Amino acid sequence: MTSETPGAQTQKLPTISFEFFPPKTEDMERNLWEVISRLAPLTPNFVSVTYGAGGSTRERTHSTIARILSETELTPAAHLTCVDATCADVDDVVARYYEVGVRHIVALRGDPSNGIGTAYQAHPQGYQTSADLVAAIKRNHSDMEVSVSAYPEKHPESADLDADIDVLKAKVDAGATRAITQFFFDNDLYFRYLDRVQAAGITIPIVPGILPVQNFKLASNFAKRAGATLPEWLAKKFEGLDDDADTRRLVAATVAAEQVQNLSARGVENFHFYTMNRADLVFAISHLLGIRPNGAQKAA
Repeated sequence: MTSETPGAQTQKLPTISFEFFPPKTEDMERNLWEVISRLAPLTPNFVSVTYGAGGSTRERTHSTIARILSETELTPAAHLTCVDATCADVDDVVARYYEVGVRHIVALRGDPSNGIGTAYQAHPQGYQTSADLVAAIKRNHSDMEVSVSAYPEKHPESADLDADIDVLKAKVDAGATRAITQFFFDNDLYFRYLDRVQAAGITIPIVPGILPVQNFKLASNFAKRAGATLPEWLAKKFEGLDDDADTRRLVAATVAAEQVQNLSARGVENFHFYTMNRADLVFAISHLLGIRPNGAQKAA
């Protein structure tokens, strides 16, 4: 016997977006396009393509974005950093994206060119901060949408969370209209951060970045580099599964599904998935949120 909650059919579904990284080899490129083909029918709000440190994947990112535009109906957002680049170089990259039809940039300062943990040094003729980068994009292309990063546990280089929120406010004042968070696994961290952001007068959407744990060791390394907390309860769930990929996937799906369903139940309406160029977990989680292929959606 089943019953429906009155009004369930008109319940607003979350919007989703996906992040990919540009492929380095032909095999990786084939895999990426299989992933895109699998996820595209979910009609995400947009898909973003990352940009390597110091512009190391600039051409691959541009090529991937151009192909998404020409071969799919997806809306791409191009990541952009200002590491090791002059203002003119960065402006040229943005202009190239604009020419091929990109109208959304994810603007990031970028990691230090000598690696995370080393001191960041802006290019002498480059944009000095991510807020400067945002302002330049909007100045040169006023109709370009600009998303930026946000850090529920603060950026590793920030003195404290208040200073970090000041940086976010500067990016918003420069023209950013959306922030996507670093991944997190404790939802309370996100909501405490949201309270502080709103108290600072920041009203743009702060979209939670969700990392389905495809590989716990890899996720642990990401977390250490990003200054993100890996809860002990999460580590325990993956104990003893190093050589058991099937069970690991089931655990990963359960953990991620619980996280997004809890966020959704607490009023979150947008999710950004770090796909790691894999479709299985992201597709399943989207399904649990009520999102179905080609618009055949159902309120969860």
